[in-house]
Amino acid sequence: MSNLEVKRFWGNPLVLVCVFAIGYWIYTYHLEHALGFLPYGILLLCPLMHIFMHGGHGHGGHGNHHDQYESNQECDHNKQKENQNAR
Repeated sequence: MSNLEVKRFWGNPLVLVCVFAIGYWIYTYHLEHALGFLPYGILLLCPLMHIFMHGGHGHGGHGNHHDQYESNQECDHNKQKENQNAR
């Protein structure tokens, strides 16, 4: 599902009315149950956000790990030279 389709889904007035209606129903009739679930809901929200919010980070191309390894080696090599010059 593309970002445009997700925006269209949440921008639909019928979806928003249903979400608010369900929220109002939970608030009025099941507030005690919802408040009891709140700590577990927060704990459940953390891994769900981690899974679903990584979509925009561009994890598709992991080919740059080799380049990062080489730059770390160059950095270590430069530190060794500095240590030798300091002696």
